Amino acid sequence: MPLACVGKHAAQASANVLALKYLRFSESAMSDSIIAVQRVCKSVTDSTGTLHILQDINFSLAPRETVAIVGASGSGKSTLLSIIAGLDTPSGGQVHIGGQDLFALDEDARAALRARQLGFVFQSFQLLGNLTALENVMLPLELAGRKDARKSATAMLERVGLAQRLQAYPKVLSGGEQQRVALARAFVVQPALLLADEPTGSLDFATGETIMALMFALNQEWGTTLVLVTHDRAIAARCARRITIEAGRIASDEVQGLD
Repeated sequence: MPLACVGKHAAQASANVLALKYLRFSESAMSDSIIAVQRVCKSVTDSTGTLHILQDINFSLAPRETVAIVGASGSGKSTLLSIIAGLDTPSGGQVHIGGQDLFALDEDARAALRARQLGFVFQSFQLLGNLTALENVMLPLELAGRKDARKSATAMLERVGLAQRLQAYPKVLSGGEQQRVALARAFVVQPALLLADEPTGSLDFATGETIMALMFALNQEWGTTLVLVTHDRAIAARCARRITIEAGRIASDEVQGLD
C-alpha cells in the first residue's frame, strides 16, 4: 500500500478513535451530570463582520459540585451562564440540564424547566420593586402552584436573617438586604442548580463577604450545584473547581484544594 494511503488510513483511524471517545464522554456526561455543556459556541454578526463570543466550550458538572467561572471582562463568561440558563441561545452545540437537551425544548418548556430546577442570583438583585421582600420570595412558589408559598417564603427569609423585614419594599432595603432577599428567592424553590452572576459586584467588601458566606452555607445545606461567575479570585477560591475563560475558550479547568 502506498505510504500516502497508509497515512490517510491512519489519520482516519485516529479521527474515529477521537470521535468514539467524545461520544463516550458525551453519554457519560449526560447520564452522570446535572449539567453537560457540549461544543457550545456563540457568534453574532453585524455590518462589521462576525464576532465569536464562545468557541467549542465543553464541560460537565456533577450534582453538588461548586464551580467558579472566571475571566476578564468580555471573555464570554456571562454569556456562557446565560446559555446554561436557557436565557440565550447558542449558535451551535448542546446544553443538557438533568439529562434534558435544553435547546430541544421550546421557550415555554425551557421556562418550565428553569422554574423546576434552577435558581438565580444576579449582581443587580432583580427584585420587583412593587412587591415586598416576602412577596418577592413567594413569587416563584406561587408560579409553581405551591399552597405553602407564604409559610416557606417566611421561613427562608428568617433563615437569611430578614425576619424583621418581611413587609419591607426593595427601595428601603440596603444592598446587602436586597441580596439576601435574592438568595432567599433563589433557594426557596430548592433548585438542583444555582446560577450566580457576580453576586457581590454591587456590594462593599464586608457585605459581600457576608453574602458569600451565606450563599455557600445555603448551598451546603440544600446540596445544590453552584455555578458562580466572578472576577474575584478570593470568591473563586471557595469553589471546588475553577474554569477560566479566555477569548471565548476554556483556557483551564482546575480542581482546587479547599481548606
